[in-house]
Amino acid sequence: MNIKQAKNYIEDTVRIYLKKDEFGEYRIPVVRQRPIFLLGAPGIGKTAIMEQIAQELGIALVSYSMTHHTRQSALGLPFITRRVYGGQEVDVSEYTMSEIISAIYETMEESGIREGILFLDEINCVSETLAPSMLQFLQYKVFGRHRVPEGWIIVTAGNPPEYNRSVREFDVVTYDRLKVLEVEPDLGAWKEYAAQRRIHSAILNYLDLKKEHFYYMETTARGRRFVTARGWEDLSQILKLYEEEGLAVDETLVGQYLRNDRIVKEFTAYYDLYNKYKKDYRIGEILAGTPSPQAVERARSAPFDERLSLLGMLIDRVEADMKEVCGQMAFLTEVRTSLLAVKKGGGAPILPLLDKMAEGHRKAMEALQKGGSLSEEDRQKSRRVIAFLEESKKALSLDGILEGEQAFGFLKERFEGRTADLRKETDRVGRELHALFAFAEEAFAEGNEMLILVTELTVNRYSAQFLASFGSPDYQKHSEELMLTQRQEELRSQIAGLQL
Repeated sequence: MNIKQAKNYIEDTVRIYLKKDEFGEYRIPVVRQRPIFLLGAPGIGKTAIMEQIAQELGIALVSYSMTHHTRQSALGLPFITRRVYGGQEVDVSEYTMSEIISAIYETMEESGIREGILFLDEINCVSETLAPSMLQFLQYKVFGRHRVPEGWIIVTAGNPPEYNRSVREFDVVTYDRLKVLEVEPDLGAWKEYAAQRRIHSAILNYLDLKKEHFYYMETTARGRRFVTARGWEDLSQILKLYEEEGLAVDETLVGQYLRNDRIVKEFTAYYDLYNKYKKDYRIGEILAGTPSPQAVERARSAPFDERLSLLGMLIDRVEADMKEVCGQMAFLTEVRTSLLAVKKGGGAPILPLLDKMAEGHRKAMEALQKGGSLSEEDRQKSRRVIAFLEESKKALSLDGILEGEQAFGFLKERFEGRTADLRKETDRVGRELHALFAFAEEAFAEGNEMLILVTELTVNRYSAQFLASFGSPDYQKHSEELMLTQRQEELRSQIAGLQL
């Protein structure tokens, strides 16, 4: 299965394991909650999907790599204590709490979240001294004498032996206690994740042209040469920062993330060409609705790879703006809730109330962060809300408007000002989208580019949210046309199959 399918399966399993009966007891006893074992090549996103699952289910996440753990660190250190058995005192061995188990309790204390996922990576690379204890752990969820708290689901991961010399093959007894998911690299599934993470469009466009370079492994005389999904994501981040600073991107930089000389050379050459397209076509003019005749004519006669790169740049810019609009919408929705709470405050002093609300948002954000389940969207939304509340309090104090209807009116006015700004930005992005469709119609006519454009807008989380909220006549028109064309092709295939 691909990583998206694995994510959905794990999420369903965690939800089932956390299901309770009418007495508040877990429907599946802890001893029957088989840990999940994700087996897949390195860098395909196993850790990333665990973060997404925790965020979506609102539970905590504690992650550990088992490669550095010894028997002592995982099970705890022995110490001598005195006990009384049958009226006689004896010395017995006890163990301190495992570092892993204590991390769960610490997360619960700091976040206030009582349920979560314990994610143990590189589980098949444990040391020889720890290996015998893993069987007991996988069956009974116990390290030493200390048990994983109820409500915590165990998910493990590891690499096949061909990728890691430290791998220890599990025996049948161990496998019989696991739910094994074998995960294969899949570009289509990764691209959905990449769209949410805003992976650099040069990388996405390159991989559209060179799908075989998404995940690449080969053994050469100089050793293992490889390219992974993790490498592409890390490269994306550094590319954006280099562009912000105006620094040159060369093979030396790219080669720090992609460990294959041929792919490094090809991507670096493509990246240079990509930037040349961006400059030559003047992306800003196209999205402003004023493309030059030269740009239209060049796009019309360009080879497919150049047209695809151009379209990718245009879509990336528009979707980035749509993401910002969606973020502002989420922020203003949260602020509106806070203002309603102020209005219902029954005449309570407003300044302390704003302080209390800001602190509440700060603590909620910190709790989710300590629980390992704070998404980037929630982090950004919380920071914006806190900033609005604190800036509003400061403005009220400076203007000498401290309480009463006048103070609430001031807050309402600030909120309405932000809402008006959002409307202007939404209209601007709508015009941008219209300009994109107009250019695609003129430059690409009946080519596959229109299908790519509609598909990308449909599957991207933020563009789909924007379209659902504000609509687009251009998107609606071309979406219906493409659906009709697809249906016609299906009918032709069915008729051909009848052999009339």
